[in-house]
Amino acid sequence: MGSEMVMVDEIPFPPQVTTTKPLSLLGHGITDIEIHFLQIKFTAIGVYLDSEIVGHLQQWKGKTGKDLAEDDDFFEALISAPVEKFLRVVVIKEIKGSQYGVQLESAVRDRLAADDKYEDEEEAALEQVVEFFQSKYFKKDSVITFHFPASSGTTEIAFATEGKEESKIQVENKNVVEMTKKWYLGGTRAVSPSTVSCLANSLSAELSK
Repeated sequence: MGSEMVMVDEIPFPPQVTTTKPLSLLGHGITDIEIHFLQIKFTAIGVYLDSEIVGHLQQWKGKTGKDLAEDDDFFEALISAPVEKFLRVVVIKEIKGSQYGVQLESAVRDRLAADDKYEDEEEAALEQVVEFFQSKYFKKDSVITFHFPASSGTTEIAFATEGKEESKIQVENKNVVEMTKKWYLGGTRAVSPSTVSCLANSLSAELSK
């Protein structure tokens, strides 16, 4: 892998990040909405995965990226594969951290409720996350990262913005962690179709090697 930065909507992403081991950038995209034909971009996203992920997705070998992007079972397998995953989200449009926290909360809560997994423990864990973002201000180029270790059902969320020390929170609730992954990586229901499509194309290419 070269060390050339990958540009995602003018925002540079390193081709690799090292957590406990090097993880490669296998998918990227943006979150945006369209208002009166005007596209408003909120964040750029990079998805870093352990290359071992390919071994867990062999049954999709030979499928095109387009097929994979529409196959939620494929993304279920990707989410549940016991390999390290790391999401790097960079702010394009300034917003209050509380707005992001509320988006994350409602997306995760809806998914939990749909699976009948929204209990007091999940509510408490989500409240923690909302509180973590509550006081933050997402200036342009601020970075939010989610680190999902290979085996445990936890995630470490970190927030870094210019001029402030990085802050972190550990989320221990397995169901909340899983649905947070689904918010970003959940195939057709994920928050960023461009990221899902890019991930599907990269993995289709990796699987055909």
